[in-house]
Amino acid sequence: MKTERHRKILEIIQKDIIETQEELAAELKRQGFQVTQATVSRDIKELRLVKAASGADCYRYALPGEGIFSGAPRKINWIFRDSVTHIDHSENIIVVKTTPGAAQPVALAVDTEGWDEVIGTVAGDDTVMVIVKPKSAVNAVLDRFSSYLK
Repeated sequence: MKTERHRKILEIIQKDIIETQEELAAELKRQGFQVTQATVSRDIKELRLVKAASGADCYRYALPGEGIFSGAPRKINWIFRDSVTHIDHSENIIVVKTTPGAAQPVALAVDTEGWDEVIGTVAGDDTVMVIVKPKSAVNAVLDRFSSYLK
């Protein structure tokens, strides 16, 4: 039953914009699954779903790296302008501060850009750590980030 429910969740989030656990639970119920919000919360965690930007002030559940930004490369501009509050760095690590809850969409946007010098991101709730290699590329990445805020 759990495997079937997980498959259905993946189908739902790929077909529809689901912004909240409550919306997901309602859709699962509509399709015949008896679920609680707690069950949906566990499923989201087990499937490692992330909240990703899908429009102005709109976030939806998605798989990491699903390509929500594909076809619209300048969405990174608005997600930075809408979410980023501060950027700083030390050595080869850039710290991007965001509004609460926006770190994962910002990290996904950075990851989706596919820059060779960004070897990874780590996102919390309101902070993204961007690891840059080589250290000499940090200023170039900072310049790109700054351009997104304009």
